[in-house]
Amino acid sequence: MAFYLVTGGAGFIGSHLAEELVRRGHRVRVVDNLATGKRRNLVHVPGVEFLEGDLADLEVARRAVEGVEFVLHQAAIPSVPRSVADPLTSHRANADATLNVLIAARDARVRRLVYAGSSSAYGDTPTLPKVETMAPAPLSPYALQKLVGEQYCQLFTRLYGLEAVTVRYFNVFGPRQDPSSPYSGVISLFISALSEGRAPTIYGDGEQTRDFTYVANVVDGVLRASDAPGVAGTVINVATGGRVSINALFRALRDLIGARVEPVYAPARAGDVRHSQADIDRARRLLGYEPTVGFEDGLRKTIDWYRASQAAIA
Repeated sequence: MAFYLVTGGAGFIGSHLAEELVRRGHRVRVVDNLATGKRRNLVHVPGVEFLEGDLADLEVARRAVEGVEFVLHQAAIPSVPRSVADPLTSHRANADATLNVLIAARDARVRRLVYAGSSSAYGDTPTLPKVETMAPAPLSPYALQKLVGEQYCQLFTRLYGLEAVTVRYFNVFGPRQDPSSPYSGVISLFISALSEGRAPTIYGDGEQTRDFTYVANVVDGVLRASDAPGVAGTVINVATGGRVSINALFRALRDLIGARVEPVYAPARAGDVRHSQADIDRARRLLGYEPTVGFEDGLRKTIDWYRASQAAIA
């Protein structure tokens, strides 16, 4: 049994990591300031130690890492449009807090830190799929902040010997992604709208594409990165390696839900990339990773969760 810290562990991806770690018999501490996370995301997970606090405060970061062996750093404000509207708050959560966690982890001599990177670091380069060796080209404050975090991870590995690995996420979706937030992932927003008979909004022409990745695949990749040999200082894409347009996503969800509405189109948003697709060869080679939940299966699981959660509220 190992002792893991999951930062942002009351959030969408963090709560799934905490759940799987407990299922595997590990000891888990979660730190979250509950700005976007929710305690209810962990109520079904037994034995999790919960610390409420803001990692932009170094002393909170030091308390959070005390005694742990592994840090899974998920805490962030994961929103391109929110970072465009409010870059200062976004920077504090995404860059300042990450540096604090790295300093605290270094000083506490944790065995390894796995950092939640973002495919937004690639920007809008036309080459597909996106390979980790490509030069980054961030288009938003969020993308730049996440890139700074992964570069700090590499620096701390080289300079201080802290084993830090970056896993770059590509449009993660699944249960517990909050559809009530306007900054939430497109899939949760579409499911909520279609389930209620509302027309969802598509920004741009809808032909932009994304490598939508079900959350269980990401959890598997992150946990593999936490103990794979020889990957310290590495950046690794974890996704499916495919791509789906927003229009195709809408049609798939409409068919699965049985809705009879058409989308509303709005101007493209600043900072959004046109196409995103991961090359996952490095994850296969270094982590033994292979996505196990496909796109449509993931959509069904997410819809089932949404319906069950709405029924529980009613």
